[in-house]
Amino acid sequence: MRLIRWRFISVGAATLMGQSKCSWVLLLLLFSSLSGCLSGDQSESSLSLNVVADIENTTLVETYSNGELVSVTNISVMYDFSQTTSNHPLVTFGIDPMDGRSPTTVDAGTESQIEMNFENHGIYNILAYAIDSNGGEQRINLTLRIDLMIDWTESNTRNPKALIFDPIPVNGGPNPTMVEIQSTVENPSFLENLDSSSQPVQVTWNIVDELDDVCQQKTAQIDDGESDDWYTLHFNTFLVHELEVSYDDGQDTVDISHLVTILYSS
Repeated sequence: MRLIRWRFISVGAATLMGQSKCSWVLLLLLFSSLSGCLSGDQSESSLSLNVVADIENTTLVETYSNGELVSVTNISVMYDFSQTTSNHPLVTFGIDPMDGRSPTTVDAGTESQIEMNFENHGIYNILAYAIDSNGGEQRINLTLRIDLMIDWTESNTRNPKALIFDPIPVNGGPNPTMVEIQSTVENPSFLENLDSSSQPVQVTWNIVDELDDVCQQKTAQIDDGESDDWYTLHFNTFLVHELEVSYDDGQDTVDISHLVTILYSS
């Protein structure tokens, strides 16, 4: 009986030792596989895209004299990629204005800035991206808001010209929030008329849409040597409009100054 019992115990111990060895082998295999995954992650590309624009909100200004375009401000935005990093050599930096133009790219090995010009008002959803030599690529969206101000003057006129303003953005972005209008009509005094027939003039401001509907209106009588102002906000930004000043009555010539600003939400 003792012999049989001893053999039974011996077999049981051998079995436990075998199971322990198997467990250690399984643990070693498990840690080996985990170690391989961690080292693989560490060897992958790590591209961090950092782009700074020197302008985010600005105003395009068009200047007119007696109905003729005199000047337009140049909107130029610089995009700086110099803080972009990767554990592989950087190959390409790019800016896509998303307005129908092709993306502009530079060799990231020699340049870190891209300059873009804009000629129209609107909200632009700019796409910036970087590519490294391992094929890694990162993209981010940047917003640029460009309002439009039309600075319009006419002098010594009895037949004012219509100022046409188009609030529809050509880049296909969201429409403006509103149009701000500041207008002044002056009936200037002339030395030769001081002792004669200088008289008031009557004018009417009209905002007219492309369907020939009068959206807003104001009439004023302006005495000799005086002026009158009209300030208003217009919220129809889905049609082309005209700002008109009609000369209703009087013989004196007038001077006109308009500031029409197409505004987007911040």
